[in-house]
Amino acid sequence: MLSPRIVSLAGGRSLVAGLAMVASLATVSAHGQSLAPEHEIRRLMLATEEAVSAERWGEASEYLNRLQKMETEKPADYFYYRGRAMLQAGHLNEARAALEAYVSRAGVDGKHYQQSLKLITDIEKENRANVRALANGNGEAKEPVAIIEPAGGQELKSLRQLYLADSDREALTIHLNALLETAGWRRDKTVVRLDRPADIRYRVSVANGNLNIQEITRNTDDTTVRKSVSLPVFGVNPQPRWDCEPAVGACWIYDPRDGSRLFQLAQSRNQVNEIALTLGRLIRNVQQGSSGS
Repeated sequence: MLSPRIVSLAGGRSLVAGLAMVASLATVSAHGQSLAPEHEIRRLMLATEEAVSAERWGEASEYLNRLQKMETEKPADYFYYRGRAMLQAGHLNEARAALEAYVSRAGVDGKHYQQSLKLITDIEKENRANVRALANGNGEAKEPVAIIEPAGGQELKSLRQLYLADSDREALTIHLNALLETAGWRRDKTVVRLDRPADIRYRVSVANGNLNIQEITRNTDDTTVRKSVSLPVFGVNPQPRWDCEPAVGACWIYDPRDGSRLFQLAQSRNQVNEIALTLGRLIRNVQQGSSGS
């Protein structure tokens, strides 16, 4: 039978060995990797491929984030898997950028070339459906959509081509609603969640020579209140006035009829200026006649 002293020593050595192993593992974790960068990239790529194939998107995103932080050149497949993960998360523009990067690097011989082209086409269709839904007042942008800037100096023909619109008026309406969706006012200005609509947002439509403006306010209990106002455009100044107040973290576009506040928007002077310019162009278009051309 071992004496208590020997048992104590044996237990102490076992404890020390265990602590040494934990410390060793912690050291490896703290340094992020123990393999040379080229081997670590290969390991993480294999892990990413397996996670994507099994549709374990949270796990795939973790590996992709670790790959992104590595300064070593990534293989082309990294961009394909990043595109897949971004698409799954609903970040359409980032997904498209990653997939286009894959196509550019891998070329026609790439393993995922055909699939990437198909996904890029799907993203394009969904983005166009988003902005057209905004124009009709029955959709919400999942994320800031591709926008031609600045609209004030952009040929209307380009806007019509971008939005597949049948008229200048339709293109301007879609463009205005897309801009308004990205500039919605939020109470919490520190974190912007793309899956959560702004606290105050607007949609504009045109009917019978008027601009119909719907204000959608989201309360703190997630209930919504909708208010509508009709803005007759004939005889009003087609260049609305706007300004920003940093003290309250908001910008306003003013009603051209009486100078009252018409839109309450996020504090972004460039965005608000662009919205005011586009609104003015739409007003002028309606003032010029009912054809909508």
